[in-house]
Amino acid sequence: MDNLRKERAVLQDARRVVVKVGTHSIAKKTGRPDHAALRRVVDGVCALRRAGLEVLFVSSGAVAAGVEALGLKARPSEVSDVQMCAAVGQARFISEYEKLFAARDVKIGQVLLTHSDFADRRRVANLRRSLDHLVRAGIVPVINENDIVADEEIRGLTFGDNDWLSSLIVKLVHADALVLLTTVDGLLDAEGRRVPAIGKVRDALKLVRPGEKGTLSKGGMDSKLKAVQNAVKSGANVVVASAAQPRVLQKIFEGRDVGTYVPGSAL
Repeated sequence: MDNLRKERAVLQDARRVVVKVGTHSIAKKTGRPDHAALRRVVDGVCALRRAGLEVLFVSSGAVAAGVEALGLKARPSEVSDVQMCAAVGQARFISEYEKLFAARDVKIGQVLLTHSDFADRRRVANLRRSLDHLVRAGIVPVINENDIVADEEIRGLTFGDNDWLSSLIVKLVHADALVLLTTVDGLLDAEGRRVPAIGKVRDALKLVRPGEKGTLSKGGMDSKLKAVQNAVKSGANVVVASAAQPRVLQKIFEGRDVGTYVPGSAL
């Protein structure tokens, strides 16, 4: 474990990273965007860019924002209702991000993806080129699953959650690291204590407490473990950490003992 903590130093050499933030980290219980939380995350992403990193930003929260805007009490189960929430909420969230990033002199580009974008070689190649061009031009891609496309959800062809989508982006763009920002300090053991580092993801399935999904999102700790496993297979280092911790992204890429660290190719 001590050696794994020391290995965090490799994060200081990262050049291209994917940062994913979950719904409950940036939205209030009603689904309304949490402005303080959004500012904290955006500040972190912009700090990484100023340090010379290329950042691809995967953000949940659109459906939750739609839930609040439409006066619903929880995420709906009907596909058509999820569509409606996503359509309303995505506009709200991208507007918030546009203002926050612009205030820090950073341009963003919205990227909505579906399962089909990863199922066809030509579309995969086009997506890779587009994302490469955006980050090399200094633009931060703000990526989300396109929940408005209902027929794919009916056929079971969604990513399931943005944790999995972020791991696919890591592999697609050959990112050096993936950060999953959540509401807890990292992966937790059965007593609720933070696990500083994990050498093999399959060991975490026995060690880590899965946790519960919220009423506004599809993910949970189980989905994060699957995403971690997928990302480390591609050689990317992964950190699961709390979005609420001040300067969390800066601390991670300074190699400090924050969240739970999983080294790339650690299976």
